[in-house]
Amino acid sequence: MGDSTATTTDLDSALEKHRVELTGYCYRMLGSSFEAEDAVQDTLVRAWRSYDKFEGRSSLRSWLYRIATNVCLDMLSAGNKRARPVDLTDSTPLAQAALSPRPDNTWLEPMPDARVLPTVDDPAEAAVAKESVRLAFMAALQQLPPKQRAVLILREVLAWRAGEVAELLGTTVPSVNSALQRARATLAERDDKGAAAAVSDPLDEEQQKLLERYVKAFEGYDMTALTALLHEDAIMTMPPFDLWLTGHADITGFVTTLGASCEGSRLLPVRVNGLPGFAQYKPDPEAGGFTPWSIQVLEISDGRLTGFHFFLDTKRWFPLFDLPLHLEPEADEVEEGV
Repeated sequence: MGDSTATTTDLDSALEKHRVELTGYCYRMLGSSFEAEDAVQDTLVRAWRSYDKFEGRSSLRSWLYRIATNVCLDMLSAGNKRARPVDLTDSTPLAQAALSPRPDNTWLEPMPDARVLPTVDDPAEAAVAKESVRLAFMAALQQLPPKQRAVLILREVLAWRAGEVAELLGTTVPSVNSALQRARATLAERDDKGAAAAVSDPLDEEQQKLLERYVKAFEGYDMTALTALLHEDAIMTMPPFDLWLTGHADITGFVTTLGASCEGSRLLPVRVNGLPGFAQYKPDPEAGGFTPWSIQVLEISDGRLTGFHFFLDTKRWFPLFDLPLHLEPEADEVEEGV
């Protein structure tokens, strides 16, 4: 009995070591934070139950990726493609802005870096991993047929050899190479709105200062300061609403009209989708303090903000990011009666 328990514990530990990288893989495949975590849980349960059939001809890691791929392909058989608002509609002028929500399964979902980016020693490998979970790349992946998607992720992101991918998918090396070529061609054809997110890893001094200025401008609701930080073609999205805005005039116009209740918000930094982000809490007039409002994901290029994306389903996102569901006012605010 003791040996059996030890073996079970060892297997649990061996499987658990792969959770973060498998979650990253499933997230890239599915475009959904919660579906990815469900897929990984299903993968680990299947592996645990069928471990006695694992013959060790491949590594445990390869075997787990094979199971995870099959789980994801099954989940993708319904054909749903996750998207950003910019993938589904045209930009809306502020004068016509209307908040029309779409179902949760429409949207590409945000993901905390810690859940999908394993710690690696190689800076180049870490940079590729971060770039491959950024919103624009994730949206591009969603345009690929599921098997091409798997091939592209395994070959380009995870740097598997063609022979390894062929074995995993039960196909041939020429077939893998052909799928990769088609996937690359599809991605190259995309005229991707908001794709340029030239964020260094770690953030360079200029980018760090830009974020500090953004926090000051947003928390102070200073539209002149915010305008100075925005690229002239900056975009703003707010899933689950399909509306998206472009240009600093419409963005700041929205923020001060339909978004006016966000004045006085507090921002806490988060690491999300390989990009800088913030958890936004807005004032809570009933309970006092601050209540969750959005997870903000920022895209930066050439020293300006090119995109900011507000994910508004706080009951789902804030627990995912291990964030509190209420912020108390700071001491100086209490004293001032804020």
